[in-house]
Amino acid sequence: MKKKSLPPKVVISFGKYVWTTMWRLMMAKMAPRNQAGEYIRPNSQFRNSVGMEEANPYQPAAGRYRLFVGLGCPWAHRTLVVRALKGLEQAISVSTVSPSPTDGGWVLDQEEAGRRTLAEMYQLAEPGYTGRCTVPVLWDNQTQTIVNNESAEIIVLLNSEFNPFAKRSELDLYPADLRQAIDQWNEKIYPAVNNGVYRCGFAQTQIAYGKACDELFSALDEIDAKLTTSRYLCGDRLTLADVRLFTTLFRFDIVYYGLFKCNRRRIQDYKNLSAYLRDLYQLSGVADTCSLEAVKRDYYGNLFPLNPGGIIPLGPDLSNLRDPHEREDLGKAPALK
Repeated sequence: MKKKSLPPKVVISFGKYVWTTMWRLMMAKMAPRNQAGEYIRPNSQFRNSVGMEEANPYQPAAGRYRLFVGLGCPWAHRTLVVRALKGLEQAISVSTVSPSPTDGGWVLDQEEAGRRTLAEMYQLAEPGYTGRCTVPVLWDNQTQTIVNNESAEIIVLLNSEFNPFAKRSELDLYPADLRQAIDQWNEKIYPAVNNGVYRCGFAQTQIAYGKACDELFSALDEIDAKLTTSRYLCGDRLTLADVRLFTTLFRFDIVYYGLFKCNRRRIQDYKNLSAYLRDLYQLSGVADTCSLEAVKRDYYGNLFPLNPGGIIPLGPDLSNLRDPHEREDLGKAPALK
């Protein structure tokens, strides 16, 4: 007697139930949410500073500190951009990490102090640590500990506290007279754009996604309009606000547009934003911090709940980032020798 197969409707319903249940479990671990299904980014835990104050145990010095970064991570990328712009390559070393879906975290590309994973470095810094092990990390080689793992604070330290060792100490990306404007841009750009793309990609309800998507493109439209008459966000001077925006824009058409469903428009569809992106990319040393392949590998290859097949797209072609940006008439670019 021929066995009856289950009706397709039952198979599909059961498959959807199993996949949705597993997806929610994985997303809960990867992307914490509130009751509305909105992604909530946890705060960074290590918030110490580097400075010349006598009581500060972390004194500025060449060779004492290193950055742990993932080349695909936009938050870590900020620190590499500021390091390059300031000319701190000889003063602050870099160790790279890569995400591992099997280890469930960042793995060091080369072992450090006998440690293989970033989580082990966190344990070295603080035995018993149970929080998130994220990049970037500003690491103190002398005391074998983490000074800071908040990118917004690390780039301020790189801009101001290592000038005696910087090739371009005169370049101030957070000048006192522009700090209010810089901070205002950061308060707008962080929730709507920097974190906004993640709020789209990690949203777990349609309403949460729609809200994040609306805020993201409203902010991009506003920035594009601002850049019609202004070379940079704060006029004709490059600042940390531009750095913070740049690392998101660089990844937008590569991964956020498709994988994170930020697909109303690409950055290259914006006249001013696309030229602004090319302008920043062509600043001395910045292109060397950008890795198209690492970005695609780290997002498409490791965010399993968003891309279960792990297939990495062949495109896009970013050769257009070398095209003329034609923004010289809006202001003079910083002299980066």
